[in-house]
Amino acid sequence: MARLPEGTLMRRAAAGLATAILDFVGKGYGARVLLLVGSGDNGGDALYAGAMLVRRGVRCEAVLLAPNRHVDAFTAAGGRLVEIAHARRPDVLVDGIVGIGGRPGLRAGAVEALAAFEGVPIVAVDTPSGVAVDEGRVDGAHVAATLTVTFGTRKICHLVEPAASACGAVHLVDIGLQLPAPAIEAPGPADVARALPLPAPDAHKYTRGVVGVRTGSADYPGAAVLGVAGASGGLCGMVRYSGGAPDAVRAAHPEVVVGEGRVQAWVVGSGSATDAAVALDRARRDGVPVVVDADALAHVEPVEPGGAGAAILVLTPHAGELAAMLGVGRDEVEASQLSYARSAAREYGAVVLLKGRHSLVAHPDGRVRVTTSGTPWLGVAGAGDVLAGLIGALLAAGLDPFEGASVGSWLHGAAASYASGGGPLTASRVAAAIASVVRTLRA
Repeated sequence: MARLPEGTLMRRAAAGLATAILDFVGKGYGARVLLLVGSGDNGGDALYAGAMLVRRGVRCEAVLLAPNRHVDAFTAAGGRLVEIAHARRPDVLVDGIVGIGGRPGLRAGAVEALAAFEGVPIVAVDTPSGVAVDEGRVDGAHVAATLTVTFGTRKICHLVEPAASACGAVHLVDIGLQLPAPAIEAPGPADVARALPLPAPDAHKYTRGVVGVRTGSADYPGAAVLGVAGASGGLCGMVRYSGGAPDAVRAAHPEVVVGEGRVQAWVVGSGSATDAAVALDRARRDGVPVVVDADALAHVEPVEPGGAGAAILVLTPHAGELAAMLGVGRDEVEASQLSYARSAAREYGAVVLLKGRHSLVAHPDGRVRVTTSGTPWLGVAGAGDVLAGLIGALLAAGLDPFEGASVGSWLHGAAASYASGGGPLTASRVAAAIASVVRTLRA
C-alpha cells in the first residue's frame, strides 16, 4: 500500500461507489444525485464518485457541510455546489458526512440536511453517518441508509445490531487493502461447510456422538418435541431423551431413545419450568458440554473473578433473558448488544449466544462471531428450542462450544430461509430443513 500513488485508494473507492450508485438508480443520463459532504475521506470518496457520475450524464450536486480538500475534482468535472435550500430533490442522496473516525450522533447541520430530503433513498459511503462504527450502537441522530457501500471489509456496524439495520443492504468493494485480523467474524457458507462434523467411513451411532435432551414437561411437551427435532437432524449419531414429556417425544420421534445413558453433550431448559434447576445440575455432573436455554438460564451462576470458568456451557438467551442475567434493562441490552454479549461471556465464563436479528456468539476470551443468515419469519414460538437441540447435536459430534454455537446458529438461520421460501414458517419446518441445508453445503 505504501508504494501506491497518493489518492489511488480513494479513486478505487470512488469508482466502486459510483458504479453502485448507478446500479441503484438504474440509469445514468438524467438521474439526479445529491451528495452530503463532510470534511473527511468519506466526503472525498463521495466527491470523486460524483465527478465520475457527472461524466456519465448524471445531474450531480453537492452540499458541503464542512470544507473538503477534494472539492475541486468535483467542480472541475462539472458538479455543482449548492446550499440546502437551493438543492433539487434528487433520486438518491449520498451520505458522505462522517467516516469511521466520527463519533456517534450527528451535528445540527447534518440533521437539517437529512430532514430537508426526507423520503429520498440514501446510499451511505462506507458506514451510515452517526452510528458507533466499532460497537454497533446508535446514539442520537444517524443516517438510515437504503444501501451502504463499504471498502475492503465489513465493519462491526455492518454486522451488529442495532447499527446493522441502519446500513440497509451492504455492498462490499475490494480496493486492495491489506487487512488486519478481524475484531469479530461473520461465518459464511464455506466456513460452515468446513466446520461440519462428517461421519468417518466406519462410523456408527456411538462414534458419531450421542446428545442428551432434558427439556419439556407435562405442561410444555412441545418444547421437548421441538428440542429433539433440532437435535435429530442427523448431525450426531443418536439422541437420548430424559425429560418430562416422554410420550410426546416417542410419538413424534420414534428413532429417539427415551431413558438415561451416556452422552457427549446435554441440552437443558426449554419448557422445564420448576424442573430446570435439577435438570441443569444433573447435566453438569457428567462433565460434558451443556446447552443451557430458557428456564435453566436463571440457574447459572457467574464465575469467581480469576476462576477457571465454565466454558463448556453454551448459554442461549434472548435480550430479555440476558438482561435478567446481568441485572440491567432489556432496552440497554438491545442498544449495546456486542458489549453485553461479551460481558456475559466473561461474567459467566461460558459461550453466550445472544439471539436476535443478527445473533452474536461470544467467547469468554473476547472472540465474537455474528450470524447473518436467517429471515424475519424465524421469529416464531419454538424456534429457540430447535436451535438449542441443533447446537447440542453439534457438540455431541465433537465441535467445541464456540464452534458449535456459531455453526448451529448459522445453520438454524439458513434452514429457516430454506423452509420459509420468503413466507411464513413454523419451528417444526425449520428443524426439518436442517438436513437439506447440510446437503446443499456439501454439494
